[in-house]
Amino acid sequence: MTSDREKGKNGSGGSHTDKRGFASMDEDKQREIASKGGKAAHEKGTAHEFDSEEAREAGRKGGETVSKDREHMADIGRKGGESVSKDKEHMSEIGRKGGKSSHGSDKDE
Repeated sequence: MTSDREKGKNGSGGSHTDKRGFASMDEDKQREIASKGGKAAHEKGTAHEFDSEEAREAGRKGGETVSKDREHMADIGRKGGESVSKDKEHMSEIGRKGGKSSHGSDKDE
């Protein structure tokens, strides 16, 4: 038999995903509180400040993580392609260069 603790708050048997405390606040309120904490840490002198190498490493890790989401990356590529293809002049230039290259002519005429 499943205990009330295992069932969760709503008795459905699901996991404990109900948001409580800080997590239940709206994003603006969370941001406001976090900002106050960051400012206090800086005033106290206990805040961590990234040097350029740490920032570079954090960015690299973030990039690796987000690029694992194939659907997200496909969406980014699709949006980029749609944006570029709206520039008719640019697309004409790409077509001209591609045509010249495929016919063995690399020179501009």
